[in-house]
Amino acid sequence: MGSGAIPTEPDPEQPPVDDRPVMLGGGRGPGLRAPDPGGPLTPGEPPTIGWAARVRAHPYVRLLRDVRFSAFWLGQAISMFGDRLHQLALGALVLATTGSPVATGFVFLLAVLPNLFLGPIAGTFVDRWDQKRVMIASDLIRAVLVLLIPIVAEIDIVLVYPMVVLITAVSLFFRPARAAVVPRIVRPDDLLAANSALWTAESIADVVGYPIAGLFVAMAGTQVALAFWVDAATYLVSAVLILTLIVPPAARAAAPRLGGAIRAFLDELASGWAVMRHDARLLHNTLVSAVAQLCIGAMVALTYIYTTQSFGDHFLGPVQSWAAIEAAIGIGNLVGGIAVGLIGARLGKGRLVVAGIISMGLAVTILGLSTDFSVTLAAAGIIGIANLVYVVPTQTIFGEVTPEGYLGRVIAIRSSIVMGSMALAMGACTVLVAFVPAGSLIAVTGILAIVAGLVAAFLPAVRDA
Repeated sequence: MGSGAIPTEPDPEQPPVDDRPVMLGGGRGPGLRAPDPGGPLTPGEPPTIGWAARVRAHPYVRLLRDVRFSAFWLGQAISMFGDRLHQLALGALVLATTGSPVATGFVFLLAVLPNLFLGPIAGTFVDRWDQKRVMIASDLIRAVLVLLIPIVAEIDIVLVYPMVVLITAVSLFFRPARAAVVPRIVRPDDLLAANSALWTAESIADVVGYPIAGLFVAMAGTQVALAFWVDAATYLVSAVLILTLIVPPAARAAAPRLGGAIRAFLDELASGWAVMRHDARLLHNTLVSAVAQLCIGAMVALTYIYTTQSFGDHFLGPVQSWAAIEAAIGIGNLVGGIAVGLIGARLGKGRLVVAGIISMGLAVTILGLSTDFSVTLAAAGIIGIANLVYVVPTQTIFGEVTPEGYLGRVIAIRSSIVMGSMALAMGACTVLVAFVPAGSLIAVTGILAIVAGLVAAFLPAVRDA
């Protein structure tokens, strides 16, 4: 790595840290008491663990009783709801102001672009900064930027576009910082449950947050600025809760200069590409995924336009219809994640990838062509299920196949390719929606995903992985 190795020992200048989670009201987290064995033991009698002790010892219960993680989880859940509210309000604001589907699709394209260019580089810095401070600063900056959106929109709607880019850019620093902090605030044997709990919060934000957000935006009407104020407030709540956390310091190298970070990233990107192109399982999966994800890019850019064109006279209205579709996808994600966890081990991972891509393409095609809202919701639910059926095995394959020490850079190069594909689809759809109905464009990208899945079925490196 061009920026030097990260030290493996803690900074000797840092004082010893008591890792006991003293939080908010002084509550203590896990690891301070052994579970109650359920009563006194007779000498020589094996211990009997009562049901209450077993419940208390469950990772989710331990996390719930851990005031530090509970506060962190609550802050993230509130902030995630604010993000959904912001997304719906942004689409409604731009379309209402411009009356242009192209302008509306373009704002979502710009919201994605920083992922392509900044995401991996942001991680290079975050690994070397104080992650707690990064999260607090990110929340405060995003709160200010979100508050400014309705203000600059009154001046000139064009000013909203750079604001969207800045919000996404700041978020790209927050996410890796959050991922780095979680292992330091929970016990090692609770880490899987903690990550699962955060994923569940994201799913709950989709399933519950989108309908509530849609209702809020619809009721706000011309006072849509209220939605941005609420989102800004959720960022402030998150920042305050993070501020109260006691996070043990992590070993890290000195923060690189911008040029050094970019050189380090490019070096890692080159080595990641070398690993990927010499392993057909990684390369073919990535290329197939790049084609399959065209339909996701199209849906991100066009779903709101699709609801206004296809269901503008539906009793829910376009904004709430859009929210309902996103909620259905969220429900599908929950179902798909649970299904893969329950039965995925019995099936070949490569075949799950193929089945997931084809099913996702079929559902996207049906959604794009549908004029019946119940059919649209069913298709959206299947999209959510199929997406997890495809994504989870893919993540597992990359973890198993990639040589040790290269996974981060391989994922970075894969992310760049797939994100580039999504951005291409969003850009093309944003231009074409001025001439072609949004549903037709979504259906075309669904057909491309079906073709990608069929090609994958004939590629042994994908099918048999």
